Amino acid sequence: MDIFASMQRLGHEQLLLSHDPSCGYLGIIAIHDTTLGPALGGTRFWRYESTDAAVTDALRLARGMTYKAAVAGINLGGGKSVIVGDNTRVDREVLFRAHGRFIETLNGRYITAEDIGTSPADMEYIKLETDHVAGLLGLSGDPSPVTAYGVYVGMKAAAKHRWGSDSLAGKSVAVQGAGKVATSLCQYLHTEGVELTVTDIDGEKVKRLVAETGAKAVSPEAIYDQPADVYAPCALGATINDD
Repeated sequence: MDIFASMQRLGHEQLLLSHDPSCGYLGIIAIHDTTLGPALGGTRFWRYESTDAAVTDALRLARGMTYKAAVAGINLGGGKSVIVGDNTRVDREVLFRAHGRFIETLNGRYITAEDIGTSPADMEYIKLETDHVAGLLGLSGDPSPVTAYGVYVGMKAAAKHRWGSDSLAGKSVAVQGAGKVATSLCQYLHTEGVELTVTDIDGEKVKRLVAETGAKAVSPEAIYDQPADVYAPCALGATINDD
């Protein structure tokens, strides 16, 4: 992977890597654009297949955060961080405090929050080392329900544009992923009378969604072939691409 070529092609300002051997911490922070303000973006904790895959994900996600902030009209830029490893790890304090120290070296240029594999409790550990963190317990907390609601109303807006009505009743939606955002989204859709098809690499999460919403479960590979009015990619991302 030619890192500088990737940064130049996508317009990134910074890419930083950190290693703390005392706890096995491997972290990456990508900053895409700070024209409007400090970069905001969550911390993703995932077992990537390679360092290149982790860097690619961080760069892609940081760029997306720039656009989100700009569209929302808020004075923030786009950034993202990833921790490479097993997100089921139990001894999380040492890991997330190491991540907090890494963030603190940027002196407020990057602000983090939750993403896949992390929680408000993890943000509390980061807070012990830096003030540049959001999504704390008792404050903004877990952003997943709000994210899901944004996806839901976005679907309704798209439906009105496509079919002349924002009602989703009777429509079919294929949801890729069964995590926090997908679960809240499926609850909104189920309440409105949507026919749901769901998938996830975690079979237990799929079983729970099926029990709660009556959704049809399919394998991760089969989700792309399902007849549906709407496709909702709520997994790791980058599933809608040129291929």
